[in-house]
Amino acid sequence: MMSGLIHLLNSHGLTEDTIIKATFYGIAGLTVLFAFFVVIARNIFHSALSLAVVLIGVACAYLYLDTEFLATVQVLVYVGAIMTLFIFTIMLTADVHKKMSLKINPRVLLSAYAAALILIILIKIINAGPWLPEVKDAVPLDLAQLGRSLMTNYGLPFEVISLLSLAALVGAIVIGKTEKK
Repeated sequence: MMSGLIHLLNSHGLTEDTIIKATFYGIAGLTVLFAFFVVIARNIFHSALSLAVVLIGVACAYLYLDTEFLATVQVLVYVGAIMTLFIFTIMLTADVHKKMSLKINPRVLLSAYAAALILIILIKIINAGPWLPEVKDAVPLDLAQLGRSLMTNYGLPFEVISLLSLAALVGAIVIGKTEKK
């Protein structure tokens, strides 16, 4: 499907490199925009949905890096499992239909100044840092090795994270449970 779209746009004079860059910057822009919505949303449910879109944008960035496995895991684990847990927790504990009052933080200018300063520092660090050349003789890691490593070396941390997620879900149910009168 994507190759057909690239072929169609090539027939209109656009190069493949231009198409790839335009789609990347479009997806990156949408990801940043929805990340902004996560922060400024007045409804926590809308904020969680915006976070799901941001996580899908990160999965798209993984696809641009030719790491299809990480993109799949990003969608399955974070968008599928973690966001489902967040949304259930929000629906069980918060009154999402209630209008929230707009509270203005008196230190919003100080926070914006600090965020801009951190952004400038990070941009300077990224531009000043040496970029390593592409490694030509890298040994590719196949999925069998990755699965073996996850089930042997990282089995315990995986189980601890799943128990923590289960405890958070049970805690949300207990907190959200209304008392009978």
